[in-house]
Amino acid sequence: MRRLRDDSGSIMPLTIFYGVLSLLLVLLVVAATSLYLERKRLFTLADGAALVGAEAYDLADIATEGGGRRVVLDTADVASAVDDYIAGYPTGRFESLAVEQAGSGDGRSATVSLSSYWRPPLLSLLVPSGIRIEVTAVARSVLE
Repeated sequence: MRRLRDDSGSIMPLTIFYGVLSLLLVLLVVAATSLYLERKRLFTLADGAALVGAEAYDLADIATEGGGRRVVLDTADVASAVDDYIAGYPTGRFESLAVEQAGSGDGRSATVSLSSYWRPPLLSLLVPSGIRIEVTAVARSVLE
């Protein structure tokens, strides 16, 4: 009867439980931060590629309408400029980087979609082994 009233050793299971819970929470935060940063890096690359695509025109491609001038983009020129930009960019940290779309739908803006595969820095039972990330950036050249 005296043994049932004794509290010695009752804090150890709680300490182990909260230690494991804290470790899992840290692993989830590390994985989420890694995913966020990888998406931001991929978006930065897509943004730069879209800007290069928006500047892929010759002076002969400038049209005048309504007293103003505007650039007329060709999808093939945009795609070629984006491919050259991606080829010259150090993309070693991106896994399975792919240009999903590079072109100009309206002739005025360049649209670039990139995708890459993300893997978590630490494997965990709560985080998938990896996911595909896709981002899209749009840029437009404006003449003044």
